[in-house]
Amino acid sequence: MPGGWIPVAVFAVLVTAHPGCGGKSPVDETASEGEEQSTEVLRSEKARKTSLSASDVKLDELVRGNSAFAFDLYGTLRTQDGNLFYSPHSISVALAMMYAGARGETAGQIEEVLRFQLPADQLHPAFNVLDLALSSRGENSGGQDAGKFRLNIANAIWGQKGYAFLPHFLDTLAENYGAGMRAVDFVENPEASRAAINDWVAERTEDRIQDLIPQGLIDGLTRLVLANAIYFDAAWHLPFDENRTASEPFHLPSGDRVNVPMMRQTEAFSYALHEPTQAQAVELLYAGEEASMIILLPARDKYDPFENALSAELVSEISKLMRPVRLRLSVPSFEIESEFRLADTLDGMGMPDAFDPESADFSGMAETRELYLSAVVHKAFVKVDERGTEAGAATGGTIGVTSLPPAFTADRPFVFLIRDTATGAILFVGRVMDPRQ
Repeated sequence: MPGGWIPVAVFAVLVTAHPGCGGKSPVDETASEGEEQSTEVLRSEKARKTSLSASDVKLDELVRGNSAFAFDLYGTLRTQDGNLFYSPHSISVALAMMYAGARGETAGQIEEVLRFQLPADQLHPAFNVLDLALSSRGENSGGQDAGKFRLNIANAIWGQKGYAFLPHFLDTLAENYGAGMRAVDFVENPEASRAAINDWVAERTEDRIQDLIPQGLIDGLTRLVLANAIYFDAAWHLPFDENRTASEPFHLPSGDRVNVPMMRQTEAFSYALHEPTQAQAVELLYAGEEASMIILLPARDKYDPFENALSAELVSEISKLMRPVRLRLSVPSFEIESEFRLADTLDGMGMPDAFDPESADFSGMAETRELYLSAVVHKAFVKVDERGTEAGAATGGTIGVTSLPPAFTADRPFVFLIRDTATGAILFVGRVMDPRQ
């Protein structure tokens, strides 16, 4: 199995109608080249806008808002026990596609919760530029032995065959998300529709995510499913030597100690000690240096205060303190699989109207007011091990080695995130409370 990190996540939004909905689709075409040829696609005649660049949009503002949402969501999800892993980027993209059809107070609530600061005519092009930039990462990388780096992001929409989705909505999806709407028959065959969606998810995630949509979640009143899948598979820029991995103690939140496999190396890494919280941070680059992982390690017995204070602003503040330091690094290997139903979470964060059949306004998708969000599901998986390929010398070669380097030992609960180095976009966020789980 390729190594370094293997994070993968899928997020889907299900839109349901009141009984008695109908209508005829304004566009009904067969799949174009590259699409499933047996599936009809409701497709705008608009082509995806690929000529825009970061200078044409307010990309920094989009990334700042997305980062703020990432940790707003963390503040809600952290109340659950144990390890945690999710992709705020996947969630933001899928909800942005859904937001394209929202109007009125429903749209306003989504803007506030998702931290969308840009007007819609600027927001969707900014997402487009970000998505195209991320999709270009790793284009020049080779296979695993040459320094593997893969970042695949895919969007898809499934709509009820014959339903009257508005052309402007389809235009927005086509121009900014590269997505045509696959026509399925939720009314007559919801199980076949569910199977088609789950097959798409499995294919885009190398079979890591199975059965995203559980049985019973799609029924004859489902009209639309929007999904985003993100698959990331990268080798370390500075790989760990498996021969140096050893069983060492990890301090659980309960105070108990357990022995876990601890990966070790001594190299130069970007490092910071944040004096106000006494938390340490270290950044590990992936092959090609286009993405990195940051580990945030709270001081012993101060995990809860650090987690209470965790925010995009705090992460930015810590990141700015990072400097090259030669470290004795010890990090546990682990796997995390998380699954969420986020309707209640997003409702509680401030967007209740989207889930209320009487209040939801998705009249930007269809002319009627019969659509509302019935379910929001998210699955994510990450595997961490020593594997990776050497890709150049360690940085910070001028740092002296006459004394024993300082240690960064992740032997207690910590938070981690994976981000794009060029844009700062946060792709994944997680925490490790017990590496054995």
